[in-house]
Amino acid sequence: MEKKKVITVENLVKKFGNFTANDNLNFHVDQGEIFGFLGANGAGKTTAMRILCGLSAPTSGKVDVAGFDVSHQSEEVKKRIGYMSQKFSLFEDLSVWENMRFFATVYGLSAKVFKERGEQLLHKLNLFEERKRLVSTLSLGWKQKLAFSVAILHQPSIVFLDEPTGGVDPITRRQFWEMIYEAADNGITVFVTTHYMDEAEYCDRVTIMVDGRIDALGTPSELKKQFNAASMNDVFLALAR
Repeated sequence: MEKKKVITVENLVKKFGNFTANDNLNFHVDQGEIFGFLGANGAGKTTAMRILCGLSAPTSGKVDVAGFDVSHQSEEVKKRIGYMSQKFSLFEDLSVWENMRFFATVYGLSAKVFKERGEQLLHKLNLFEERKRLVSTLSLGWKQKLAFSVAILHQPSIVFLDEPTGGVDPITRRQFWEMIYEAADNGITVFVTTHYMDEAEYCDRVTIMVDGRIDALGTPSELKKQFNAASMNDVFLALAR
């Protein structure tokens, strides 16, 4: 049985003046898949993700997300996705609960549904007793876990994570990936950018970007075999050379 495609990208080009940030990208993502978008900083990952989220328009090409064309139906796309930004995800001067309530309102959850899901989430994160704490007083690891949980509070069909584990310790990174696995098991498609090559091993399929192009695409085992490499880091080094 053919899997349902929830993201389809055909000949995507994004230019800023004479600079080409995304150079003719072609790929698709299946429902429930953990899809890794890898590459060094500046490779064009965040630019492509912003287009997929309906936050930026492609210069040319066709991009469908959750059954909608991002060029003409970006508002429909935004209703069906979750997004966790690399730089900004939570309001530091609001409490844990206030942050959750704000984003629940943005995502259109009723007060009743939010209260039920919000309390359930806090118990799961062991943060219920800390719900009145300002987000600024939480550790980076807890902020990231909370930001991810808030991004899927409305149960989107796809969640986009932009460098979600940047700067956190290895134990927190592993815990964060366990949360990603759980979301995927619940049917949420996970699209994640990272420059940690070891995290590629956790994905169902990965694409590796170099200078705005996709230079490799496949499962981690397929790519290691293709490049005769022992690890995904070795695959990346082979491409970078």
